[in-house]
Amino acid sequence: MSEESRHTQVVRRFNRAYTQRIGVLEDSFLGMGMPLGMARIVFEIGSAPTTVQELRVRLALDSGYLSRLLRRLEHGGLLTLAPDPADRRRRLVELTPAGRARWAELERRSEERARSLLAPLTERQQARLAEALATADLLVRAATVELETVDPMSPAARESTAAYFAELDDRFPGGFDAADQSTKDAELLSPPDGAFVVATDAGRPVACGGVQTIGDGIGEVKRMWVSPRWRGAGLGSRLLRHLETVAASLGHRVVRLDTNDTLVEAIAMYEQAGYRQVPRYNDNPYARFWFEKPLA
Repeated sequence: MSEESRHTQVVRRFNRAYTQRIGVLEDSFLGMGMPLGMARIVFEIGSAPTTVQELRVRLALDSGYLSRLLRRLEHGGLLTLAPDPADRRRRLVELTPAGRARWAELERRSEERARSLLAPLTERQQARLAEALATADLLVRAATVELETVDPMSPAARESTAAYFAELDDRFPGGFDAADQSTKDAELLSPPDGAFVVATDAGRPVACGGVQTIGDGIGEVKRMWVSPRWRGAGLGSRLLRHLETVAASLGHRVVRLDTNDTLVEAIAMYEQAGYRQVPRYNDNPYARFWFEKPLA
């Protein structure tokens, strides 16, 4: 059996064991009188009032299936649906008093189930399990986030690049001047000579990066950023590979990038991905290192 097959078997075995032990297979999740799907909807709405659209994106549910779940919960007196006064095309979802009571009970029983799973373990074993599950959660989310090519002036692109610029301003010794950068991105990171990619989780951007054309057959990776909460899970490497694929689709044979010497994690990732240092090729005042990689 190959290494990949062994890894697949481990994931499948864990999925079977875990879903059984946390009650996912039961018709009545945690004895709440509803299946897991409906219980999860109650949990999400109880955690923060939201809209139908936000729920669909956050949980990656088919709109028809979500509508059926919401109707059942509405008929059961657990939630209300109403037009959003700020935008009547959207529908607000809120729990009723009965729904709030059900949410509180769901929280209590979920806490009890988690405690019962941990109870037979020693404190050291509990710490190991909590650390392992936190790592597994991060890696699974990093593997399943959506990478989507978007308009560099879209809300998701602007939110992610704003976070990127803010981090550069914080980490660079002399700060970072983001003036006019968005305008330049709109010109250089748009089709037909460029592209901008955003990675989203539950509808929120967690990473971004772009490709622009700087010469015949030469592309450049720009604005590559990963949220600090997502670092260490391989999302940056996955995004970089995706941007290389985008560069190849634009007809580039070589991809380049520049970076600042304070971004040591990025430099290590580039070198591990096969990038090699080259002489300065641009006039970026913030760049201290320049890299290049031929594309297969």
